[in-house]
Amino acid sequence: MGLFATLPVDEVTVQDIATSVDMTPAAVYYHFASKEQILVEGMRQFSESFLEQVRTDETLTIRELFESLIDWTQQQKTPASVYFVTSTGLNLMVEALRRETRIELVDALRERVRDNNRASSAAEAGVLAVGLVSLLETSLASMLNQDAAFRSLGIRRFTDEVGAFAERVLGQPVG
Repeated sequence: MGLFATLPVDEVTVQDIATSVDMTPAAVYYHFASKEQILVEGMRQFSESFLEQVRTDETLTIRELFESLIDWTQQQKTPASVYFVTSTGLNLMVEALRRETRIELVDALRERVRDNNRASSAAEAGVLAVGLVSLLETSLASMLNQDAAFRSLGIRRFTDEVGAFAERVLGQPVG
């Protein structure tokens, strides 16, 4: 994942991958059909861990959840960068995995919305969850890219603003 995070995917070779893990290219090909399959498997492992983070501790407020996800993503910077930044739009396998993960994220967040805001209809909870997923993905990409919005705020204020915005999406008072 370190290679995919630092180099364009089309520039990473199976030889590079083999060298980085002290294997021969033949040994790599024994386990994986292609470098794309290696990439997708690494992304799958990251997405499963990410979804696990979203589903843990259902007592967290939406703000606390977003803040914890930003913190966790910083700790997982290499695979997170591959997932949210360098592999975007790469190929159909990558986008299929991203779509599956997004569906599970929407489902998990819809349940949180329903649990925290009983007045929401199922449809409203679904729409709010889609908005939260978009906010989360965009915010994490911004942080990982260290784009102008992120750099202008710094990590602490950026995290606070993202959490506050998530609360506003749900129509909750910002505190």
